[in-house]
Amino acid sequence: MKHTKNCLSFLFILCFIINSFSQDTNSPWPKSTNINQPWTRWWWMGSAVDKPNLKKSLVDFHKAGVGGVEITPIYGVKGEENNFIDYLSPKWMEMLDYTIHVSDSLHMQVDMVLGTGWPYGGSHVTLPHAATKLIVEKYQVKKNEIIDRSIKLENTKEKTPAELLYVVAYGNDGSYINLTNQLKNRTSKVNDKGIEGALVTLPKTLEANKLKWKAKKTDYTLYAVFSGKTGQQVKRSAPGGKGYTLDHYSEEALNAYIVPFNDALKGREGKIRAVFNDSYEVYGTDFTPNFFEEFQNRRGYDLKKQLPLILSETDNEIANRIRSDYRQTIADLLLNKFDKPWTQWAHSKNFKTKLQAHGSPGNLIDLYASADIPECETFGSMPFDIPGFRRDKEDIREGDADPVMLKFSSSAAHISGKNLVSSETFTWLREHFKTALSQCKPEAEDLMLNGVNHIFLHGSTYSPDRAVWPGWKFYASVNFNATNSIWEDAPALFSYIANCQSMLQQGKPDNEILLYWPIFDNWDKYKKGSLFVEYKIHSLDEWLHGTPFYDTTKALMKKGYGVDFISDNFIAEAKVVNGNISLPGGIFKSLIIPACKKMPLATLQKLIELQKAGAKVIFQGLPESVPGFHDYKNQETKLQSVLAENKEAVKPVSDIFQTLENAQIYPETLVNTGLKFIRRNVDGEKIYYLVNHTAKTIDGFIPLEIGNKEVVIFDPLNRNFGNAMVQKTAKNTLVKIKIEPGQSFFLKTENTATQKKWNYYESTAEAIALKGNWKINFDKGGPKLPPTASVTNLESWTKLGPEAEAFSGSATYTLEFNNPNAKTESWNLNLGDVRESAKVWLNDEFIGTAWSVPYKLNIGKLKQGKNILKIQVTNLSANRIRDKELKGEEWKIFYEINMVDKDYKKFDATKWSLMPSGLLGPITITPLKQQN
Repeated sequence: MKHTKNCLSFLFILCFIINSFSQDTNSPWPKSTNINQPWTRWWWMGSAVDKPNLKKSLVDFHKAGVGGVEITPIYGVKGEENNFIDYLSPKWMEMLDYTIHVSDSLHMQVDMVLGTGWPYGGSHVTLPHAATKLIVEKYQVKKNEIIDRSIKLENTKEKTPAELLYVVAYGNDGSYINLTNQLKNRTSKVNDKGIEGALVTLPKTLEANKLKWKAKKTDYTLYAVFSGKTGQQVKRSAPGGKGYTLDHYSEEALNAYIVPFNDALKGREGKIRAVFNDSYEVYGTDFTPNFFEEFQNRRGYDLKKQLPLILSETDNEIANRIRSDYRQTIADLLLNKFDKPWTQWAHSKNFKTKLQAHGSPGNLIDLYASADIPECETFGSMPFDIPGFRRDKEDIREGDADPVMLKFSSSAAHISGKNLVSSETFTWLREHFKTALSQCKPEAEDLMLNGVNHIFLHGSTYSPDRAVWPGWKFYASVNFNATNSIWEDAPALFSYIANCQSMLQQGKPDNEILLYWPIFDNWDKYKKGSLFVEYKIHSLDEWLHGTPFYDTTKALMKKGYGVDFISDNFIAEAKVVNGNISLPGGIFKSLIIPACKKMPLATLQKLIELQKAGAKVIFQGLPESVPGFHDYKNQETKLQSVLAENKEAVKPVSDIFQTLENAQIYPETLVNTGLKFIRRNVDGEKIYYLVNHTAKTIDGFIPLEIGNKEVVIFDPLNRNFGNAMVQKTAKNTLVKIKIEPGQSFFLKTENTATQKKWNYYESTAEAIALKGNWKINFDKGGPKLPPTASVTNLESWTKLGPEAEAFSGSATYTLEFNNPNAKTESWNLNLGDVRESAKVWLNDEFIGTAWSVPYKLNIGKLKQGKNILKIQVTNLSANRIRDKELKGEEWKIFYEINMVDKDYKKFDATKWSLMPSGLLGPITITPLKQQN
């Protein structure tokens, strides 16, 4: 009998396991991995980390649904000096090893920055390898006058030694003389201690770099060319990481920089997932010591002969052509002497690379594509039309998340064949302690709609148990960790992101149109004579907005076309396969050339070659000339000849949309409803990500640009799925969908319906307000739990008294109510205005978490008679930090920048008004019936 019971128990367990496995394998949702989950940038303040707190933090991340961490050591906390750990020291490496070990045990992964703070640099960067700038001193010498002096830097503002490279003379008659070899007692290169090379102690009467020369033929201007140093130090550096910023145009500097990493990471190959390089913030660096030699090799002429033009404060064609060449050379060096070798080095260690190219002085497409994982970023807050979405002016800074800018990183990935596109997400999304999960959702959606599928939270600060609330904080971030009250329901946001990314990492991107970025039009501009041109997300008006490229991108996206950008370098790689354009990352149906003034002759010739091979290359305008200075007249003549010989092939079109339709390239007209979308291709089937950021509910049949398909609807909020109602034609498939403002769905096409039917609901009567006696019990939070309360009118719990005013945390609202209609099979619960997120139980059964607009949940069937609704609401940490500062309790105890507000001014929460908290109502239930 005992044996029989054991067998039955075993069979029961086995059946349960088989049933669970069957349910999992039968789900059409992709299997979730840590790459699907959001990752976070993890600041180690002072690297004052220890094993127990590292483990606790990682476990917190894992339980919440974070898939990996990116370690960035920064400045420390006052009073923690004895716990600081120098970067790359044996103790630091021990902490890194422990982090990797614990992460592995939790099925998480680890990335790290190759340095501390940002940008790359540190204590081991010597002056010769530090970020460099061009410095020029001028001397006037009249005809028959003798210059007899030491050539040295006279600018007292220069704090670091500069190396004299050349002295050249320009005569009023147009003559040029290189006087460099006439310098006496010439010194050599500099290092961090001063001058090296000919380090002979000179007599007091003998000066270095002495020039004695007579101007014989005419008046001359002498230019002394120095290789100077910007003096920039690593920003927000950690202990052991302070020092000069690295020269990003020198492979020699890069090779010297990675020496300590070769040593420190030996034996750790492949244990780190990727090394990260933050946005290019190497300011004012327009030079590298061997720039003139690199320039001549790449541009074909001696730049020294053109210095008066390039340094003049005049806006003319020849000077701008030379400036364009200068800027292109900087871009070439950054790409080929730094970014590509950096990725090659990482691969030798079995690491990937993750690069933020924005801000760089180069072609962003090529630079992003040089890394394994291109990464964009958002900064500030963007507007959305979603009713109930709060964007209070006093709590935000205007955002820079222009969809066109975001597409530079995703385009680079798509055309180069990189599956992951990451993003630094939520930087300065709101004022500190004032960011709600609901405010994160549409910002993350806009990223994913523009090709991002590997979100990094910005971010999480390591904060040990010994730290008093609010713990250790990093300025500019939302701070996703357990000391922030929003952490209570953050798993719901993380689950949503993971569900979306599990879909968006499937298959391949499915944009059909390539759009050429004519960067030479920008390089060719005067730009007040600046040789250093950065393509920053904070200066889009200077280089992106208002250009034909930008306007065409916006028009194509508005029409419903999927677009990726392409550079001259990638056009050179393109091939034609069956009439389509083939690139390392995939196949595209057409290539559009927006109106541009300058185009390299080689690019034009390749475009015509592609067109003759059967590709659809569409010109909106024709280039007028070639960029650059060398042999440009001859090149210009050839370009015009090529255009004339191929007049019909390159004839500009007047209507880009009609031209595309004539080529049987059709837009997704679903955008006419107001929906945003992105599309991917999985073995010939399409995945659509649809988001409603409008103010209206979209209810009806929407067209998909693919014929005769069944369609599965997926809800990434709750992982529901089912086959949609469809109407099929040979050209389109019409899909019935109801999507409220703030909602999103995935659609996946298939040939035969494979799933249960999708549940469509419609209301059968007006919403019914839930009224009665709400009991409020404060569950957890601080600074102390307010007393239990009872209210009949829902309003902010801050009105319950001083303790509730100061409270940040979670409180449970309980209401007993009678079923208003026992015949109704399903009800929709609308929580109204929620501050800020809510877990819901009905009759002690957990229903779900409402954390974003619209705050609605389907709660199913009510019991006959009395029902009990429990809603645990969590507010923001703002009121608690306000109370702390009003009491004079200091918590801003960090080195360097300490804490600033969203406008980079002194942080002062005492000026804040109380933030409404809890359930503000009205709370209603609506009877539903399922549509056939």
